[in-house]
Amino acid sequence: MRVTLVQSSPKLNRSNLADIIETVNRHKDSSDLVVFPELSLNGYLLQDKLYEDAWDISELNELKELSRDVDIVVGAAMVDSRVFRNAALYFSQGKLLSQHNKVHLPNYGMFEEARYFSAGSLFEGFETSHGKISMLVCEDLWHAGVHHQLFDENPDYIIALVASPARGFDDDGLLIEDQWYALLKSAALHCDAKVVFVNRVGFEDGLGFWGGSCIVDRNAKILEKLPHYETLVKTFDI
Repeated sequence: MRVTLVQSSPKLNRSNLADIIETVNRHKDSSDLVVFPELSLNGYLLQDKLYEDAWDISELNELKELSRDVDIVVGAAMVDSRVFRNAALYFSQGKLLSQHNKVHLPNYGMFEEARYFSAGSLFEGFETSHGKISMLVCEDLWHAGVHHQLFDENPDYIIALVASPARGFDDDGLLIEDQWYALLKSAALHCDAKVVFVNRVGFEDGLGFWGGSCIVDRNAKILEKLPHYETLVKTFDI
C-alpha cells in the first residue's frame, strides 16, 4: 500500500478544505491512502469558533467524490444535532466509510477540549480494500485500556491523527517525541499492526507543533519518519 503522510499546518478557518482537496488531487495518482492530522479541516484552538466552523457531513461531498480515486483520512470538528465531535473521517469509494469520535478529550494544562467537544465511546475496526483499519485521535493512545480495545479489533493498520505541541525540551531532544514513539511502538507490538502517525506542524496562539510523522511496522521499527517543524507531504510504500 502506498501511503501519503500530509504533515500540514492547518489554519483556524474553513479554507483548509480547499487546501486538502488540492493536496489530494496532487497525490491521488501516486497513492492509495492520503492521511492528514488531527483537526486538519479546522485548526486546533477553535474554542468558540467551533460553533461557526464545525462541519456537517453533507458539506464534505467533495471529499467523498475524491475518494473514488484514493482513500482519504482527515481530522475535523464535526457537528450533528448540536453535538460537537473531534473526529477522524475515513473516505473511500465515494462515501464516508468510518468516523471515529475522539474518546479521551484532554482537559488539563494547555488543553481544554472537554469544554467544547463531546466524547466518543468506541474504538472500531473496519474493512477497506487495503485491510482492516482502526483509527484514533491523539490523546486516545495515551490510555492503556485503548491498546486492549484495539487488540480486540485486530486491525492490520492503526491510523493516529495527532496535534501534539512541542514540550519537554532537553539536550537529547524532545521528551514528548520520545513518549509518542514509545506509545506507537507499544501499540504496534501489542496489536501486531502497522501504525501510521500523522502529527501537524505550525503555530497557534503560542503553541508550536513538532511534526515527526512516521510509519511503524509490526515489530515496532520506525520505517519512515518526517522531520520536525516542517510542512511536508511524502508518499511511502508500506
